[in-house]
Amino acid sequence: MIFIGIDVAKDKHDCFVISSDGEVLFDVFTISNTLYGFNDLLAKIKSVSSDLSKVKVGLEATGHYSYNLLGFLLDNGLPTYVLNPLHTNIYRKSLSLRKTKTDKVDARTITSMLMSCVDLKPYTRALYHNEELKSLTRYRFDKVSERAKLKSSVSRLVTILFPELEKLVPTLHMVSVYALLSEFPSAKHIANASLTRLTNLLYTVSKGHYDKDTAIRFREAARNSIGSVMPAKSLELKHTIKLIGELDYEISEIEAEIELIVDSLGTTILTIPGIGYATAASILAEVGDFSNFETPDKILAFAGMSPSTYQSGQLTNCYAHMEKRGSKYLRFALYNATKYVCKWDSNFAAYLAKKRSEGKHYNVAISHAAKKSVRLIFALEKSRLPYVPAV
Repeated sequence: MIFIGIDVAKDKHDCFVISSDGEVLFDVFTISNTLYGFNDLLAKIKSVSSDLSKVKVGLEATGHYSYNLLGFLLDNGLPTYVLNPLHTNIYRKSLSLRKTKTDKVDARTITSMLMSCVDLKPYTRALYHNEELKSLTRYRFDKVSERAKLKSSVSRLVTILFPELEKLVPTLHMVSVYALLSEFPSAKHIANASLTRLTNLLYTVSKGHYDKDTAIRFREAARNSIGSVMPAKSLELKHTIKLIGELDYEISEIEAEIELIVDSLGTTILTIPGIGYATAASILAEVGDFSNFETPDKILAFAGMSPSTYQSGQLTNCYAHMEKRGSKYLRFALYNATKYVCKWDSNFAAYLAKKRSEGKHYNVAISHAAKKSVRLIFALEKSRLPYVPAV
């Protein structure tokens, strides 16, 4: 066997090639992050092995820096292994007590780890194409987080400009309220508005839900408001609402693409009550190939949802907290999926109630239910059968 360790960087990659007998075939050399560099690496590999099935290439998961190289290796039929940087870091420290970390050392470390860890599983083309779904779900996550911050800004600005409004509507974050504040971004603007214009605006955007009486009530509250008259804040409120509208459109566009990909995967986890396309996509994208996980517990560990343990002599930690290492996106998706599943599925609702009756905090009880939901998701993905609730 031929083992190749690659330390990936932005503009160049350091490579080390060794045989299973320990013979250094190519000491650490550098290739550029270009097609010429990739072809140079491939030529060196072919010069020491005509049978590419007897080659193992290892590199760290370094996000977008490794994506192009990874695609090139897979296109050329090279068995490739993507290693967890945390794992390689611990492995490197176990080899020496000295604090030595260079690109050349990392290339050798990856090769050594590739040779010693026999349980590593190759990176498949399915996982490579899964990166598109992962990119979309993470992009959506960032957009939704950005929108949430803007909505908090709207609440803050309304508290300054028209604090009474919040008691007049079910929520500030609705189409009719946003339309009202876009045109009349303070209590003073609403107080001075024409009743006809105010009535027509509210009636149109609320689809008939808000009538003239509502407009009168809004204007009277505005005339007696303690809200400040601050043109700068009013302008900020208008711009913030406009940005939220743009994000709404972008998120809906992202979600449409996500639905197309999820439908093409033929997953059955959508049959679980409470799990929609966005959540299912996040779980599928972050887990990738379920065959890489032997048990549901390994998925929990990958998400950082398994309890941390510490034992030394007679000392054992009494309060085992979540490790919270691994994919934060998967952890977030599983946790939120479980909350909705517990709401919509009677079996999960009963399980959550049981844990709560044992005196567990809600978040702790949800984490227990999350383990149950991961076992269910794992079983459905393995069997490809739809969810059938137990009677």
